[in-house]
Amino acid sequence: MMTKELLKEIEQSMKKSIESTKRELSELRSGRANPKMVEGLRINYYGTPTLLKELATIGVPEARMVVISPYDPTSLKEIEKSILQSELGITPVTDGKIIRLIVPPLSEERRQELIKIVRKVTEEGKVSVRTVRRDAKDKIKSLEKDKQISEDERFKSEDELQKMTDRYIKEIDTILTDKEKELKEF
Repeated sequence: MMTKELLKEIEQSMKKSIESTKRELSELRSGRANPKMVEGLRINYYGTPTLLKELATIGVPEARMVVISPYDPTSLKEIEKSILQSELGITPVTDGKIIRLIVPPLSEERRQELIKIVRKVTEEGKVSVRTVRRDAKDKIKSLEKDKQISEDERFKSEDELQKMTDRYIKEIDTILTDKEKELKEF
C-alpha cells in the first residue's frame, strides 16, 4: 500500500517535469503564429503584474498572425510595451483597439539555433525525470531498510518505477521530434 502511494506521488512529479518542458517549448517562437507565444507575458496592469491571457482575447486568424484584443482599451500601451520588452523579437502593430503580431518566417540559421535550444530544453526535462527516479529509488530502498516493505516489494516497485521513467522519457522524445519537425516545416 505504501509503495503504491509513493509511486503515485512520483508519477505526479514526472508529469510536472513533462508539463514544464512543454511550457518552455511552447514559448519558443517557431515560424507559425501561436497564442501561447504571448499569453504568458506579464503586463503591468494598474501596478499589478497580470498575465496577458487575463487581459485580452488572443486569436490566430492566419498562420503568421496573432491578434490581441484587450478587454480594457487603456491597457493597450502596457501590452505593447511588454511585447517589445519580451524576447519574442516581434514588433507589435496597433490601430488603437487591437494589436497585431506578424510572425516573420525563420531564417535557416535561426532554425538551427532553435533546434539546439529545443534539444537542450528536452534534455533538461529528461534529467528532471531521471532525478525524480533517483530520489524515488532512494526512498524505496530506505523503506526496505526500515522494514516497512519486503525485498520483493522493493524489486517490484523499482521495476514499476523504471517502466514509468521509460514512458516519460519516451514522451519527451516525442515532444522533441514534434517540435523539431515544426521548426523545419515553416
